[in-house]
Amino acid sequence: MNATTSIATPAGTTSAAALSALKFITCGSVDDGKSTLIGRLLVDTKAVLQDHLAGVQRQGETDLALLTDGLSAEREQGITIDVAYRYFNTEDRKFIIGDAPGHEQYTRNMVTAASSADAAVVLVDATKLDWKNAALELLPQTRRHSLLCHLLRVPSIVFAINKLDAVEDSALAFAHISAALNSFAAAAEIPVKAIVPISALKGWNVVEAGHSENPDWCKYTGPTLLQILEQLPSTPAEVEQPFAFPVQWVEKFSSSSDTSQGRRVFWGRVATGKVEVGQEIRILPSGQTATVAQVLDHARNPKNVLAGNSAGITLDREVDVSRGDWLLAPGKFEANREISATIAWMDDEPLVAGRVYWALHGHRWVKAKVKRIVHKLDINTLAEEDASELPPNAIGHIELALQEGIATLPYIQSRSLGALVLVDTASHKTSGAVLVR
Repeated sequence: MNATTSIATPAGTTSAAALSALKFITCGSVDDGKSTLIGRLLVDTKAVLQDHLAGVQRQGETDLALLTDGLSAEREQGITIDVAYRYFNTEDRKFIIGDAPGHEQYTRNMVTAASSADAAVVLVDATKLDWKNAALELLPQTRRHSLLCHLLRVPSIVFAINKLDAVEDSALAFAHISAALNSFAAAAEIPVKAIVPISALKGWNVVEAGHSENPDWCKYTGPTLLQILEQLPSTPAEVEQPFAFPVQWVEKFSSSSDTSQGRRVFWGRVATGKVEVGQEIRILPSGQTATVAQVLDHARNPKNVLAGNSAGITLDREVDVSRGDWLLAPGKFEANREISATIAWMDDEPLVAGRVYWALHGHRWVKAKVKRIVHKLDINTLAEEDASELPPNAIGHIELALQEGIATLPYIQSRSLGALVLVDTASHKTSGAVLVR
C-alpha cells in the first residue's frame, strides 16, 4: 500500500482543507530526527530569520534541531524533553507544529500534544533498522507513538522514513521499511494517510522533491512531505453531536436591572453541537433545566455558536451554575459513575486497582477509584495481556468508579466528552490519560 498517491492535488487547484490551519506533531523514537525535520521545514519555507540561523551554528554548520530545542537542558543533552510549538506557512496553508519528545520517560508530553493534533508525522530512522531484512522489526517507540496517536484519535497519521541518505540502497530500505509499517498498521487497524521517504538533514523530499543528483532516489514518485501536509484535513468540529458545554468561568452583572433573564454569563468553549437562543438545556450535576436567553461569541457579539468555539451563555432565570458544571441538551446524556476506558499511564508509580485519583472532565473534578485493571496492551504483539498493574508509559484497559456521575460519550465519537485526565491526589501530578470506551 502506498497512500501517498491519493494525497496529491492537481496543479493549480487548492483543496478546502488547505484553507484552514493544520496542527500536527512529529513523534517517534529517540534521535529519529524530529527536531531536525521541523528545523528543515522552518528553514526551507523561509520561516526563520537570518539572525536566528546565526544563533544555531555548531562548528560552522547550522544545527537544525536547535531551532526547536529551546530548553537549556535540551541544548546541553541534545535531546527533546518538552513539546515545542513552532509556526510557519506556505502560500496554501498555515501550520502549527508540535515537536514531541521521543524518550519513553517523556511519553506524557507526547500524549498531551497528540490529544489536540489534526495530524501526526511519525518518523522512522532507517539507520536503526535491519533494512536489508524484508521481515525487519520496528522500534518499540515507533509502535508506541503510532498506537497512542491512533488511540487519541489523531485523524491523519503519516509515516516519514528518515535518514535514507545514510544507507547503501535507499530504494531497498524504503521498500522493506514501508512493508513493515503497512503490516504493523494493518494489524493495529491504524489508517495511514501516507508513507514518504525523506532526509531531514539534507532536505530531500521534505519541501523539494527528491534531490538533483539522483532523481530516482528511493524509486519514489509521490508528493513531498510538505505537499502531503498541505492536503491533510483539519479536525472537524463535533457539531453533529448533542449540545454539551463545560462552564469555565462565571461572570456576574450585579448592576443589571433586567429581570427577564439571569444576571450571569457562563463562559467556556462549546464541546459538541451548537447553542442558540431559545434552546432548552439541563445542568449537570444539579439536574435543573432552563432556556438559553442570550448567546455571545468570543467578541461579545450576539451570535449562535458552534462546537469548537468560545461562547458566553445567559439563561432565562437564575440557577445554580458554577465552574466545572456542564450545560447539556436535555435527554441526550446520562450521568455515568461506572466507566470502562483505555488508559495511557504516565505516572512514575505503577497503576494498581484500588487507588483513588482526581479525574478531570472538562473543568469538573471528581474522585475516581480504579476498580479493575482488565488488561495491558503489548505494544510489540498488540496482544491484550492479563495484568495486576500498569507500569509507567503502559497502555491498558481499566474500569473506573466515580464519586459523582459525569456526562460522557465514547472517545471514538467525541474527543471532548470521551477524554479524562487522572491526577494524583497527593502530588497533583498528571497520572494518566483516559479514553472512554
